[in-house]
Amino acid sequence: MKRLGWILLLLAVSAPAWAAAKITVEQLRDKLIALQQGYKSDEEVAARLKEVELSEQLTRHAKSSLMQYTRGEQTSEQLDILEGRSAFLAPPASEIPAIPAPDPAAQKAILAKAADYAASTFLQNPHLVASRTFSRFQDNVTNMSNAPVLKVDSPNTYARLWEARTEAVESEKGTEKAGPSAAKTKWGENGLISDGALGPNPATVLQEATSAGKLSWLRWETIDGRPVAVFSFAVDKKKTHYEVSYCCFPQTDTATGVAASGTFVPVPGEIQSVTTWKYFKKTVGYHGELFIEPEKGALVRIHTSAELKPTDYVHTEEKRIDYEIVVVNGKEYAAPVASYLINEVVPGGDAGTAAYSVRHTLYSVTYQNYQMAGGSMK
Repeated sequence: MKRLGWILLLLAVSAPAWAAAKITVEQLRDKLIALQQGYKSDEEVAARLKEVELSEQLTRHAKSSLMQYTRGEQTSEQLDILEGRSAFLAPPASEIPAIPAPDPAAQKAILAKAADYAASTFLQNPHLVASRTFSRFQDNVTNMSNAPVLKVDSPNTYARLWEARTEAVESEKGTEKAGPSAAKTKWGENGLISDGALGPNPATVLQEATSAGKLSWLRWETIDGRPVAVFSFAVDKKKTHYEVSYCCFPQTDTATGVAASGTFVPVPGEIQSVTTWKYFKKTVGYHGELFIEPEKGALVRIHTSAELKPTDYVHTEEKRIDYEIVVVNGKEYAAPVASYLINEVVPGGDAGTAAYSVRHTLYSVTYQNYQMAGGSMK
């Protein structure tokens, strides 16, 4: 009976409160057309989009073609969310070239070109500054579990845009530096969790994936009209430099028998009191995908997925960074032009004595107007 009780608890905690309908990009297009022909309002169309989940990636090109069916800001916002949440999926079959997989020797040649490309581009980048447009989409903290060791993966109430800003950010040798807003924000105390560690250095990810990881051919994909070779990889925790870093999570004084505070549901009779704020920083194993232009070995995209534990304050973290050639003072540099980050965190931190909740956040970022550091941003 005790074993049956645990099974029922597991099912109750992990089962989603509602099941979003999974549809393809083409079915999304049909839905938008039908809603437009039915003269539905912006609010009504947005409400319908909240009920769906894409089974394949909504690429920038496909999303652009759907904008003609939007009714207003609410519909556009939901398309932004669908784009970000599907950014880590394979694209529709129409965007996968009908090209045979390269033989092992050709695959090795592509990876060798990519290693040379990373060393001669990202690691040689000077001190650059760019304009970064940042959007944070977040759901409310409503999912609850009385067992902290159990991961809650059902969706919370619908996500919405919580923050949007544009600021100058700096990078050097392929690594982005912390933006000015990050240094000024009192994370945790304001009820927010930081947007995580900056994107990994692409040269480091490539080096670890090829030398210390498990690497295998995945598929071809069309990106910006050109065929790109996609490899999957996994790097063990013992061979990684991948860091997951967030600020800040409240810790409670367990010595006095107090419960967690802030976003927690209080237990009757327990005193709510936060004593400290804890930074979550952990080096973990990770896996993901490398997107390589086969002729030059240009690294055009990286997916990474951190391998975290359900007992961590951060349950999941997925990142995608898209790279292109940018021209600064007449010279070409490989640099990020867009990125997505999706995570699930326990914003209330230490939940050892009370029920706890999780929060899902999507960060969507674009970079433009690259210049040499020290110049004035236009």
